[in-house]
Amino acid sequence: MHFGQCSHFLIVDIKDDKVASTEIVANTAIHGGGGCVAVDEILKHKITHVIAGGMGMGAQQKFAQAGVKIFGYSGKAKYGIGQLLANKLEGIDACKEHGDCK
Repeated sequence: MHFGQCSHFLIVDIKDDKVASTEIVANTAIHGGGGCVAVDEILKHKITHVIAGGMGMGAQQKFAQAGVKIFGYSGKAKYGIGQLLANKLEGIDACKEHGDCK
């Protein structure tokens, strides 16, 4: 499933390499423009990293323009977060791979 098609997102606050808090937020943009609109909604939460199983190029580029690091992972969120904290997830560089993100 692509990022913009998710019904909800899990926002995780990490402090000192540990999960400090979590919040589940509805994807209010699910029916209105896909991933790019969802990116705008998620950026309101001041995120710095995204873990997603799939994401279109437009959403990837919007996150990259905002300085948000993107990581690919499919599976249970708690395991993906653990992989991120252990530096075992591979990042995606949309600007490098698909052109300039100005």
